[in-house]
Amino acid sequence: MNASSQPVLELKQVVKKFGSNIAVDHVSLAVARGEFISLLGPSGCGKTTTLRMIAGLEQASQGTIQIGGKNVTSEPAYRRDIGMVFQSLALFPHMTVAQNVGFGLRMRGMPATEIEDHVTSALKLVRLVGYEKRFPDSISGGQQQRVALARALAARPALLLLDEPFSALDRKLREELTVEFAELLHQVDATTVFVTHDQEEAFAMSNRVAVMQSGRILQLHSPTEVFTKPANLEVARFVGMSNMFKAKVDASGTTATCSMGTLALPKPDIPGRNLMVGVRPENIRITPNPQDTVAHFDAVVLSSTFRGRFIHIALSLPTFDERIEILLAHGLTIPAIGERVRCSIGKNALHLMHMHDEGATS
Repeated sequence: MNASSQPVLELKQVVKKFGSNIAVDHVSLAVARGEFISLLGPSGCGKTTTLRMIAGLEQASQGTIQIGGKNVTSEPAYRRDIGMVFQSLALFPHMTVAQNVGFGLRMRGMPATEIEDHVTSALKLVRLVGYEKRFPDSISGGQQQRVALARALAARPALLLLDEPFSALDRKLREELTVEFAELLHQVDATTVFVTHDQEEAFAMSNRVAVMQSGRILQLHSPTEVFTKPANLEVARFVGMSNMFKAKVDASGTTATCSMGTLALPKPDIPGRNLMVGVRPENIRITPNPQDTVAHFDAVVLSSTFRGRFIHIALSLPTFDERIEILLAHGLTIPAIGERVRCSIGKNALHLMHMHDEGATS
């Protein structure tokens, strides 16, 4: 790999142990210049511990961490060329906005005139010029987020780390800042690693998403790939592919049978092989005349719940004792509880995974 293509961040087989507990289990990851990668997963999956090792706030038990081609595995945090926005923001309440943004620069011994230039540039970037003399408790939560980001960017670091910075905000503000931060970081071509448990945030902001569980990266792909083609059952369930059905490849090897009927396979498979069929709730339609589908079946309505943007419908396949969830957009006819309905699934809506014992992989 030449210098121009060298990743800004590279983790090689990184392990973190706390006593006998393995929090991060042989994680390898390379982040290119200007790339935005999210570490996505539930609490306890190892994403925050991974970020803290990158930042130098935790020491790796095994493996190596490189930033800008330099091995920083054993280096303290202040000797790594990073900027970080913490979940708690960690703004100093007794300091003004400008003093908070310039704090790290002062700690590095930067001359006062340069600090002023860097602080002004950072505040201009986050649209807070004019707030220099305000204190954190006198500005809004969204503005405090921008101050924390400005502080992280003021030193113009090689790598920016974001540790769930939106988790304490209300949903509307989170959505606004997600878009704003994504545009801003793209504008400055920042190389970013973002930790979150919120898949909508990860999908909206990232070039690639690393889905983590039990200290391992289960899948590392584009948001579209992770959302539509999860690598295994764990990823599928995490990203909301809640409808999963067992299926078996038929003797011809070109079709599979499950509770929804006979499905045409996208490519021939081994006869008798067990599969899991996944379909997202929004991709199941209630229609009396299914067309252009790979499956159609009858079900009974169990419940109907208003969810804001969608109506959540729970269905039962009585013959197979299986439950299905679907999401209907507003304006469509909502079936009554107990009503028998005909459902269909479009050709590109199914995702097939091979089963191996209790797990599954593509």
